[in-house]
Amino acid sequence: MAKTHSPSVKNDSTYDALRDKGYSKSKAAAIANAQANDNMAPSEKGGKAPPYEDWTKDELMERARELEVEGRSTMNKDELIKALRNG
Repeated sequence: MAKTHSPSVKNDSTYDALRDKGYSKSKAAAIANAQANDNMAPSEKGGKAPPYEDWTKDELMERARELEVEGRSTMNKDELIKALRNG
């Protein structure tokens, strides 16, 4: 897979897997870098949100509202998912 992120990301495969699961770019980078650092021990604990594809359009719209996504009111479900993932 071609790199679509900053060169500061230390673990490409972890980053890509987290992005595929719906994590924001910054969250995926932070987790990937923590896992690549032997001095850090990121836990497996935390919320287990379903992928955006399993969310209703109303749930996606609410999340987009929270994140102040521009143009959200005219987006369809696929466009909302893309906008949320590209944070």
